[in-house]
Parts: sequence; structure tokens; C-alpha cells
Amino acid sequence: QGQLVESGGGSVQPGGSLRLSCAASGDTLDHTHIGWFRQAPGKERLGVSCISTGAGFADYADSVRGRFTISRDKDENTVFLQMNSLKPEDTAVYYCVKTRAYAGRCLLFKRDNDPWGQGTQVTVSP
Repeated sequence: QGQLVESGGGSVQPGGSLRLSCAASGDTLDHTHIGWFRQAPGKERLGVSCISTGAGFADYADSVRGRFTISRDKDENTVFLQMNSLKPEDTAVYYCVKTRAYAGRCLLFKRDNDPWGQGTQVTVSP
């Protein structure tokens, strides 16, 4: 089974941008569903965005819609999360994982048996 590895986190000021990467090894991202999730200290882990690479479908949580963009590079076998206009409330550890799907479209829910990776820390502060 393949592995997904997150990277690209860091510290930025409000209004700044970051691009997170989710690199797949040992598995192709063709015709699959990949999501980004985040967990802030003391809070539950929630879905942020997902992409269905076969259908070209993407979805976003309301809290990030219009600011974040998910995309996939087939040659690099990587899914990206471009985060713009970052806010302090975006501070969290971000994870990528395969998601459930319905009617060929990804859902902002992790597949039950897939493990979480290490994640990448995003900190937004003045």
C-alpha cells in the first residue's frame, strides 16, 4: 500500500500564503480521492478540502472556500493545497489522506482504515 507524506507548512502572518504538498509514494493518485484535514489544538480534526482526481471534482469547507485551492500534479504524483489570505484560525496541523466518496465525488471524510500521517504544521500569527 502506498504512503502519503505532507510537507510545506510553516509560519506566516495573517494575509499570507502557503502551499502544502501531499506526495504519494508506492501508489498512483489516478482515479482516487484525496483530502486535506486539519486539527487545531484542543479541537477535533476536520475536513478542509478534497479532490477526485478521476472526475476533476473538488470540494471545500465553507471556512476556506474562496481562499484555498486544491490541485493535483500528475507528473509529480502530488496533491497541493494552495492557501491564500490566511487567518489565525487556520493555524493547525494539516494532514492529507484518502477520503470516502459518493457517486464518484470525494467527501470530506477519511476512509475508515487509512492511517493518518505525520501532518505539517501551519501557524498564522502577527
